[in-house]
Amino acid sequence: MMLAFASPSCCSVHTSSTCHSLLRELEQIWKDIGETEADKNRMLSELERECLEVYRRKVEEAANTKACLHQSVATKEAEVATLMAALGELNINSLKQPEKKSASLKEQLALVTPLIDDLRVKKDERVKQFADVKTQIDKITSEISGYSNIINAVSSLNLEDHDLSLRNLSEYKSHLRALQKEKSERIQKVVDCVNEVHSLCGVLGLDFGKTVSDVHPSLHETSLGQSTNISVSALESLEQAIFRLKTERKVRYQKLKDVTGLLFELWTLMDTTREEKSKLSRITCVLRLSEAEVTEPGALSLEVIQQISTEVERLTKLKASRMKELVIKRRAELEDICYKNHIDPDPSTSADKSSAMIDSGLVDPCELLENIEAQINKAKDEALSRKDIMDKIDWWLFACEEENWLEDYNQDYRRYSGGRGAHINLKRAEQARIKVTKIPVVVNALINKTLAWEDEKQKLFLYDGVRLVSILEDYKVVRQQKEESKKRARDQKKLHNMLLAEKESAYGSKLSPRRRSSFRKSNGYHANGHGSVTPSPHRSSMSCATPELLTPRSNSVRHNGYFKEMTRLSTGPLNFVAMAKEDTVSFSSISGSDPESPLQA
Repeated sequence: MMLAFASPSCCSVHTSSTCHSLLRELEQIWKDIGETEADKNRMLSELERECLEVYRRKVEEAANTKACLHQSVATKEAEVATLMAALGELNINSLKQPEKKSASLKEQLALVTPLIDDLRVKKDERVKQFADVKTQIDKITSEISGYSNIINAVSSLNLEDHDLSLRNLSEYKSHLRALQKEKSERIQKVVDCVNEVHSLCGVLGLDFGKTVSDVHPSLHETSLGQSTNISVSALESLEQAIFRLKTERKVRYQKLKDVTGLLFELWTLMDTTREEKSKLSRITCVLRLSEAEVTEPGALSLEVIQQISTEVERLTKLKASRMKELVIKRRAELEDICYKNHIDPDPSTSADKSSAMIDSGLVDPCELLENIEAQINKAKDEALSRKDIMDKIDWWLFACEEENWLEDYNQDYRRYSGGRGAHINLKRAEQARIKVTKIPVVVNALINKTLAWEDEKQKLFLYDGVRLVSILEDYKVVRQQKEESKKRARDQKKLHNMLLAEKESAYGSKLSPRRRSSFRKSNGYHANGHGSVTPSPHRSSMSCATPELLTPRSNSVRHNGYFKEMTRLSTGPLNFVAMAKEDTVSFSSISGSDPESPLQA
């Protein structure tokens, strides 16, 4: 047993000698003690068994260590394979060299450990690169999509750490570059849109900050950690805002154009001075540009339009005042034309009614003025068509006036005196007799011409509101009664003379006629100091036998009185023949020569 114990093949020489020395020392001790051989054998067996247990335990420990080392090597080799596969390394066969088979496990483990460390460092760097790229991708994607939350790039990469190859990293970087390009393009679009909004807000006088903040706050002021919104929705909102601003610009431009057009019309109408126009020249010059060319700040603001509107309103009120004056003036012209031609003007545009309508705003002064202008033209046309008849009426009225003068002249006992101016009155009397003889012919011709006019115009010929034919017919009746009165007066004169003659023959003396008092009646001519008279072509009143008739232009009031008197003929008695005057002289014969009528029929 000692040989088996003392000669283990695995012990070194030094260890073997030491064991033999100790065994000999132990046998000596046992011998000195006096141990029996059986005890010695028993104790040697126990010692051998204990040695075997120690060897067995050491073997087991060594086996376990080997297994652990083998497992470590396998694990590290697998990790190396995984890392190299993830990193896309192709030199995985570098570990399968021939010396690997002869190397111990510790040597193998020593060989693979640095490689794993290098691969782990490379992986960490690669993960960091992926994380940076993915973070940028996610950030740009969120900006483009409009989402504010950014996905954790590292956590997303953990799901994809099996592919950390350069090829995959290159794809990520390519995607990042595409997103960066798209972001740059969108940023440029956003900047262009924001600049356009800023320009439009400046032209319209709007608050730029509020306008873009309504689209997205980041478009006006970007705070720390907040990026500019370049999402599709932000671009659409900006485009909608630009469309609204352009629409508002178009509306305001058209409104300014309309209001300025009214302003130009009022300037022309009111003869506005250049100094007053220059106050608004900066505003009115906008109309020289097209809508898209208007870029001056505040050019289309509400304040500018209100300023122009206020000026237009002021000038409109001033225009209304002047138009009122012009309407009244033109109405006066209309009434003057109607007055001269004895036409009744349209009462709907009388001065009082026109003034009231303008003040109430019920009618546009321009329309009213156009209406009056139309009435003036109509009155002028009618006056032109009535001219021939009016000329004959003037001649008739003047002849009637001369007839009245002649009657007064014939009653003046001093008419044949040889005083100064008597020959003038005699000449006028002769001309008046000629005119008087033509009156009936002229009146008949005037009636026929008036009836022809009425047939042509299909309306009545009115003279100061009364039908002229009726006036002339009434005049003929009055003239007939006047002639009959004259005849009765002559008969009474003859009878009176006969009675005087009888008295003279009976008493043998001649009655001297009573001297008349001076003829002081205003009869159209004036007595001078020598008893002569100076003729006057106009009379202030008519004689008892003839209505008051004067020239229609200068003495229209008396004409109106005559024609008003004529309108009462149908209801009142015809009392235009006066009683015989005191000391009436004989009426002169009116049967003078009958030349042609002075008026063409």
